[in-house]
Amino acid sequence: MENIESRVRAFIRDTFPSPAGPPTEIDGGRSLFEAGIMDSIGVLSLVTWLEREFGIVVDDEDVVPESIDGVDRLVRYIEVKRAEAGLAE
Repeated sequence: MENIESRVRAFIRDTFPSPAGPPTEIDGGRSLFEAGIMDSIGVLSLVTWLEREFGIVVDDEDVVPESIDGVDRLVRYIEVKRAEAGLAE
């Protein structure tokens, strides 16, 4: 089974293509918004995917840059939510 980071990276690559082609390698700490990879509409796709893919519930108050804006932040967020739900890998 793929690890969380590779699954997140694959989702971003497949879901948010750019005019220059899909992002090949995204710095884990880089803002997806500032990089132009994701916008506010993309957040809806991301949240839906997170809930379906990882079996977690993304609370409204969690939809903030500190939780979801960057690969590293997303991985940490998913790990915490899965642990809270008793689903840790």
